Amino acid sequence: MTAILLRELRLALRHPSDALAAVLFFVIVCALFPFGIGPAPEALARLAPGALVASALLAAILPLDRLFGAEAEDGSLDLLLLSGVSPPLIAAAKAAAHWLLTGVPLLLATPVAAAFLNLPTEAWPTAILALALASAVLSLLGTVGAALTLGARRGGALLPLLVLPLAVPVVIFAAGAIEAGASDTSPRPFLLFLGALLAGALPLAPLAAGAALRDG
Repeated sequence: MTAILLRELRLALRHPSDALAAVLFFVIVCALFPFGIGPAPEALARLAPGALVASALLAAILPLDRLFGAEAEDGSLDLLLLSGVSPPLIAAAKAAAHWLLTGVPLLLATPVAAAFLNLPTEAWPTAILALALASAVLSLLGTVGAALTLGARRGGALLPLLVLPLAVPVVIFAAGAIEAGASDTSPRPFLLFLGALLAGALPLAPLAAGAALRDG
């Protein structure tokens, strides 16, 4: 499992375009909101929590269709499944790599995106923490979706349709945490809900993705 994770990191360092595209998508979408709703600071600040979370989750979905696709095309996925590593551990390594390569860069870009949306600076730490938990849950859910759509015709179009409905609770609680941080109330209940979602997805998502890989 460690070898698979390190291999994913090495490949991403050689070709960093996926992570860069996700970060640019995230920042550009957040930068477009002032043009769409006007530059009024109050309106931007009111919409900032939901816009920030939705933009980050949509950006994190971009690389998911290639999570298993390239390896399935060249046959290396079959070799991984025959290597003795259980499919759930392969899926867990892939989910961890996706979060490290996509989620962490999005977290680093969060202050820039928050500034575009006029989010109060005191809410930035809460926004980073909420997006860290939300992006981790999405990486796990996205791994399940990528495994289920592997080999399907137009799997790239099916993948968001599978993952986004499951991510609705994540969006609600992450946006609620950021809004609470911006309004000087405690975001702790929302962060605890996000932690509970992560605790539930952490064992279940790799099992589901592993079963899809094995049966596929």
